[in-house]
Amino acid sequence: MRARRLTRTLTCIAALSLAASGCGLSGGGSGDGDATAGACKVDKANVGSGKLSGDVKGNITFQTTNLKKDFGGFFNGVIDDFEKAHPGTKVKWIDDPGDQNFNQRTVTDASACTLPDVINVDSPTATALTKAGYLLNLGVKDPDAGKPFVPAFWNSSTMKDASGASVHTVLPWYTGGVVLTYNTDLLKKAGVDPAKPPTTMFGLFADYEKIAKAGKGEYYATMANPVWRVPADWDQMNIKILSSDGKSAVFGDDPRTVQWVEWMTKLYKEGAMPKDSLSSNNDPSTLYSQGKLAYGSTNPSFVRFVQQNSPSIYTKTAVGQQPFDALGHTTGAPQYIATAATTKNAPTAVAFAEFLTNAENQTAWCKDPKVVIFPTTTTSLDDPFFQKVSGSDPFSEARKLIAEQLKTATAYQTNISSAMQAAIVGQVQLAMQGKKSAADAVKDAQEKSNELLKQAG
Repeated sequence: MRARRLTRTLTCIAALSLAASGCGLSGGGSGDGDATAGACKVDKANVGSGKLSGDVKGNITFQTTNLKKDFGGFFNGVIDDFEKAHPGTKVKWIDDPGDQNFNQRTVTDASACTLPDVINVDSPTATALTKAGYLLNLGVKDPDAGKPFVPAFWNSSTMKDASGASVHTVLPWYTGGVVLTYNTDLLKKAGVDPAKPPTTMFGLFADYEKIAKAGKGEYYATMANPVWRVPADWDQMNIKILSSDGKSAVFGDDPRTVQWVEWMTKLYKEGAMPKDSLSSNNDPSTLYSQGKLAYGSTNPSFVRFVQQNSPSIYTKTAVGQQPFDALGHTTGAPQYIATAATTKNAPTAVAFAEFLTNAENQTAWCKDPKVVIFPTTTTSLDDPFFQKVSGSDPFSEARKLIAEQLKTATAYQTNISSAMQAAIVGQVQLAMQGKKSAADAVKDAQEKSNELLKQAG
């Protein structure tokens, strides 16, 4: 989801998307194995037009990312309930550690035609896998799949296939919103009022500058690597990144993009960010927990990490509204549940994906005290737990803010390939290092992005 800016890099997924962009989904012939999904032979019922049919029985695999340690009991319960409701089914749960090699494993699984039957994916990964043809078109295979979900979230699950057609290959699972998480002591030292978060991105940058001047290298405002800000910041600023047909990059046409790069360059030079974090993974956890970073992750569940790992810093932590900026509201793309088009048991895989994301299970998980996440189904959001939040601790404050956001939020995120993201980020990093001007960096980033878009078709 958009709020989850500590997501994985997607360089390998981009290679998959580009290499397989011409494969798509195709049907034809008779019998199993006479159709293709991506580069894989599959049951013809998995692709093309026509509603999916068949008995819900047999074995499937289900993959999450680093959830078993904290939520093993919950998901084992969901699996047990599904298997009881559908005798003869067996769900094997795989919990990927979500380390830096996650994307390579995903690419390998997809190209080897061994993607898990049901898999948790974020928006960029879903976009790449959809274009390469490796995900089941749920909107076609089950026309009623979108009914339980808030329309904005269901609309956000529209992806483009290899032909450019809009398809629903994922189910929206949960969303987290976007918040500011910050150390109130450090903000006060810099003369920044913790009770009055800025309303624009550039206003936030101005606060970063104050922290740089006050910190003098003893503490910092934020991490330097812009990989988690592109396209997140630009979306929030309502900078149009792609043309309406998605075939060309247009972010360089907006003068605010150059201004944004100029700000990033200035902040890096003035010491608002650790110098060695420009090309790091940009995880703020360690420095924030040590009291050396003013702002933590924009993921609301970051407060749980701080509470568990640094109680003394948790007492100084507060949560505020992420700048609304030009949009007048926050945006957020949820996490998704997808079904592999290569599954050999599509009826059971789809049934489990829909069971996992139904209102009852979403409501139950999102009430877990260890997380600050919100469901994507209409029925779940009507629950008083999400509408009437009390308390003044960071967890409660985060829930209050997200609950308010969801009243006006749009589930929006510009989906760009990891290759395009890497091209943009690389140019921004050069500008931040003083190796080229902001204007040239943006110009070159747009040109490189257009080259990649042309290659991808």
